[in-house]
Amino acid sequence: MDVLRDLNPQQQQAVMAGTGPVLVLAGPGSGKTRVLTQRIAYLIGQMGVRPYHVLAVTFTNKAAREMGDRVDRMLGERGRGLTLGTFHSTCGRILRREADHLPFDSNYVIFDADDQIRVVKQVIKDLNLDDKRYRPHGVHASISRAKNELLFAEDFPVQTYRDEVVKRVYLRYQHTLLASNAVDFDDMLLWTAFLLEESPAVRERYSRRYEHILVDEFQDTNMAQYTLLKHLASFHQNIFVVGDPDQSIYRWRGADFRNVLRFDEDFPSAQIILLEQNYRSTQNILDSAMAVIDGNPHRTKKQLFTERGEGQKIMLQELYDDREMASFVVERIARSVASQRTQPGDFAVMYRTNAQSRILEEAFLAANLPYKLVGAQRFYGRREIKDIMAYLRLAHNPKDEISMLRAINTPRRGIGTKTIASLRTYAQSLDLSPGNVLLDLGVGAESEHWESLPNRVRTTLSPFGKLLSNWCNFRDDLSPLELMDQIIKDIAYRNYIEDGSDEGAERWENVMEFRRLAADYNEKSLMAFLEDVALVSDQDTLDASANVPTLMTLHAAKGLEFPVVFIVGLNEGTLPHIRSFDDPEAMQEERRLLYVGITRAEDSLYLLHSLNRYNFGYSEPAEPSRYLDDIPMLLIDDGYTGGQKRRSRSSIFRPEKWESPEYTEQVVEQEYSPGMRVGHPAWGEGMILNSKIEDNEEIVDIFFEDIGLKKVVASLAKLTVL
Repeated sequence: MDVLRDLNPQQQQAVMAGTGPVLVLAGPGSGKTRVLTQRIAYLIGQMGVRPYHVLAVTFTNKAAREMGDRVDRMLGERGRGLTLGTFHSTCGRILRREADHLPFDSNYVIFDADDQIRVVKQVIKDLNLDDKRYRPHGVHASISRAKNELLFAEDFPVQTYRDEVVKRVYLRYQHTLLASNAVDFDDMLLWTAFLLEESPAVRERYSRRYEHILVDEFQDTNMAQYTLLKHLASFHQNIFVVGDPDQSIYRWRGADFRNVLRFDEDFPSAQIILLEQNYRSTQNILDSAMAVIDGNPHRTKKQLFTERGEGQKIMLQELYDDREMASFVVERIARSVASQRTQPGDFAVMYRTNAQSRILEEAFLAANLPYKLVGAQRFYGRREIKDIMAYLRLAHNPKDEISMLRAINTPRRGIGTKTIASLRTYAQSLDLSPGNVLLDLGVGAESEHWESLPNRVRTTLSPFGKLLSNWCNFRDDLSPLELMDQIIKDIAYRNYIEDGSDEGAERWENVMEFRRLAADYNEKSLMAFLEDVALVSDQDTLDASANVPTLMTLHAAKGLEFPVVFIVGLNEGTLPHIRSFDDPEAMQEERRLLYVGITRAEDSLYLLHSLNRYNFGYSEPAEPSRYLDDIPMLLIDDGYTGGQKRRSRSSIFRPEKWESPEYTEQVVEQEYSPGMRVGHPAWGEGMILNSKIEDNEEIVDIFFEDIGLKKVVASLAKLTVL
């Protein structure tokens, strides 16, 4: 059968598994996406299941698109009607259909991360709390954890005074969302789980409809997701989950790898299938990864193997400090690309915390090498995009107070804080949203609220209310793009944003790009456009076409792969992180994080740690990560002939040259000396300050008269002695 072509025996076993619960433990690079899509094709094409009765959920839009494209290629029209998407998009569809059972309307809006923090800040202010003591991000994190554990505000447990404060904020926060006819990301899961729990008729309708449920990245589910999956599978019990507890790295946002154990308990008849053949990495990389993860207890051990051969050894290097580490990375990449062995896009540099990217970025900029940074300000997080989104959301749902507060004075209309406060106070006194009052003021003196408001307030707000009323009237007759253009025209947004500066021109270009994205929704609703934009993740905005090195945290690297991977900062206190030292479960997750990073590499892997690191502006000694000692020496190229010298964690390990076969070259003699004057084709004249041989390359520090200090690889810099 075509659906089984090119599958290994373990994959075939998974695809052809019969009915009932199935747990597939899939190692990294083992083709789990192929198994999921082939399983869908097998259900529809071979078992005769109607697509309408199949639900497949995953965690990112990127993964959902990839699965959807593969299913389309295999089934074509036969796959129409399949429900395939992220957890949040799937819950979104259910919530809109079943809004009659919920305390919000079907045209609700989704508050993104910035909106959520803004609401928490406002609540903390309204409650006269000290935002230095009760920081908005920390309070919101507590609320999010509660929702992931299916706890509404009324059920929030109070054991300390801080808990009591968080509960008060949670109550007001949730009231604000409902008054705005809005939900946050956690609500989408919480309310769906609540709906399926509390409404037997709704639960039966969906559990009967979905005869087969398939779940990707099951180890990343939280309690809310696990609960709603159990409800959806309650009638047919045909639930097929694929995951790897060894890659569970999102505990901080509610993911619970123990759901894999719960699945085994809740579905005792489940088939358990291991996928161990890896199609991504070389055997040395896999053996290193297994050596690291085997240090975690209470896990199903997998023996990862590949037909790609042993490959290069793992390249382990200690550098003096973070700056030398960053220079090492940049020089390695530059040399490899210059030799035409690799493309710039083949490289990824991974690190434990976002803060580690700064020194790396400085090194790339100093070398004039382009790069892309995952997790930097996303396109949808830019000011101008947030502005337009606020207007569209307000036109879609005038109750959305957060969007109203952003849009009402952008561009400035002379609507001050006192006027806005008067509007909010008046609306609250009538149990109305400020948006509803604005809509009514838009009709002018005929408004029922006209005489109840001070003259200054009503005359200031009336013009904006009229605009809002027009947009609400247009929204059902115009496409998202047409409505966007109408709003941009009505508020003269281009004149506001394009101020004659380069930044203004770039911002307007972003608005034009946003228009192009909206054009894809000409046949869809404004609601669909707003929901898709709200649920975009960092990985969804990753530009795969840019042929440049990628910088990212290890958390952001999940699901990606690169020919060459550098993992930097492998020191005690960084990985494992110092905050994890006293928490055994957190330390296990730190180990899983390194496992994920290692298994992103296809051909070459560099593990880098430093002898010193900067902490609060001061240099201090740093110990190598304890996890490095778990990797057998026979897998490591540490610069010593034959790899026989065993490094201890406390040793000072500074090999003088790299002896990996890929980089073995003739010994370079020192050509430049301090005091020499040299010329560079782009940077002009400069003086040599220092020169040394590193890794069989001459590294030169030069002070250029026009641009200052530069460190260059002499063989690449095209220097001329003056």
